[in-house]
Amino acid sequence: MDYQHIANRATAARAVISTAPTSKKNAALLAIGDTIIANQAKILAANSRDLEAGRNQRLDEALLDRLQLNDERIEAMTRGIEQIVALPDPVGEVSQVTKKSSGIEVGLMRQPLGIIGIIYESRPNVTIDAAALCLKSGNASVLRGGSEAFHTNQAIALCIKTGLQAVDLLDACVQIAPTADRDFVGAMIGGKYPMCDVIIPRGGKGLIERVAKDARVPVIKHLDGNCHVYIDCESDTATSLRILENSKTHRYGVCNAAESFLIHEAVADVLLPELNALLEQHSVEIRGCEIVCSMISSAIEASEEDWYDEYLAPIVAIKVVHSVDEAITHINTYGSHHTDAIVSDSYRTIRQFMRAVDSSSVIANASTRFADGFEYGLGAEIGISTDRIHVRGPVGLEGLTNQKWIVFGEGQVRR
Repeated sequence: MDYQHIANRATAARAVISTAPTSKKNAALLAIGDTIIANQAKILAANSRDLEAGRNQRLDEALLDRLQLNDERIEAMTRGIEQIVALPDPVGEVSQVTKKSSGIEVGLMRQPLGIIGIIYESRPNVTIDAAALCLKSGNASVLRGGSEAFHTNQAIALCIKTGLQAVDLLDACVQIAPTADRDFVGAMIGGKYPMCDVIIPRGGKGLIERVAKDARVPVIKHLDGNCHVYIDCESDTATSLRILENSKTHRYGVCNAAESFLIHEAVADVLLPELNALLEQHSVEIRGCEIVCSMISSAIEASEEDWYDEYLAPIVAIKVVHSVDEAITHINTYGSHHTDAIVSDSYRTIRQFMRAVDSSSVIANASTRFADGFEYGLGAEIGISTDRIHVRGPVGLEGLTNQKWIVFGEGQVRR
């Protein structure tokens, strides 16, 4: 199927939204939020239809959890919009202006990336998060959700369209794919003239690998969320248990859930029995090293693959380590550079861990579940990047812009 009309509309919208004043963009966002509230019942009805189809297709529980909307999650979506409205607009921001010996002044100005394509699975809240962030950062966007959330996404798309039209902005500033066919992804990322300037895939490893392989435009991505919590020899047991429990069991099907625990040998004798009792309450399966298996009879011996795995399930890999250095080496070897945490009372050890662990978020004395754009004050996030260029970690407004050089002169010429 030819999707050139969508590409043409996105190109026209890019010229409009890239120079739209902050007040206009904020008005559009508030109108979208109001429309979502007014149409909450319709959105939930569409979501129920998708959930029923997902159960009939025997989708796993983690996927269904990501798919499901309720009053609380819709409220969180609208709060995210309000937070984005309250954030400073990065577009047009000028920084690092310096005067040179020639008399010219040189600086940097933030500008939108262009047309951003987001390809995602399951989570329909991504539709509104992505639309809001792209809109505020002056980017046109093309959003392609998964087939499992098709009806929910279309209901949200109508709210976005209504909100944009209410403030006389082109509704093409945000376009939601009218189909879940795979060939639409191909049009977004490849061909002679890709539809989008930048692609952000959010979903399973297969989707992200395909996009990274086939895209002819830059990709902002992460493949896995194999997150760790390291419990140091200088740590409080109660604090450690609270953080371990929340990091693993708060929600299983999310990329910032902990998948591996590393326990210093000096605290293992005290901590592991209590941790086992805690995890048993949540029916979490333990896959452990030799020491863990010797102390926890129900633990299964971990394979080499277990240290790499992102389970997205009530399973955790646990290893006893001899030092913080061993923990750091383990994380940098087996981790996915997403989020890793340390629990320690030693400022020196925390600093060592934070400097040496090569991840997009490194956390001290708090749950890995805080690795989230909303929690970081970004209003929402469009994804969490484990790439090194051009943005790393939760991607918010600033991550959806780049910088261009600007030069101010007073008639100078080069000699």
